[in-house]
Amino acid sequence: MHDIVDLESRGVRGVFVASDQFVDGAAAQAAALGAENMAVFVPHPIQDRTDEEMAVIADGVVERLIAALLGD
Repeated sequence: MHDIVDLESRGVRGVFVASDQFVDGAAAQAAALGAENMAVFVPHPIQDRTDEEMAVIADGVVERLIAALLGD
């Protein structure tokens, strides 16, 4: 998240994607950095998903990711 904060300070929007297992950790790190939580969360776990399952997950969050990047 530190890199995203750095990007934001340079005027470049940044968002990361993580599984929903990390919601609390992302919020804590954002608070520690004095930043907004710049994340889009997907269902956990993701490591054992098939390519087809990952495509479905990506399709389900792409609009939120675009909106976050555009600041909507």
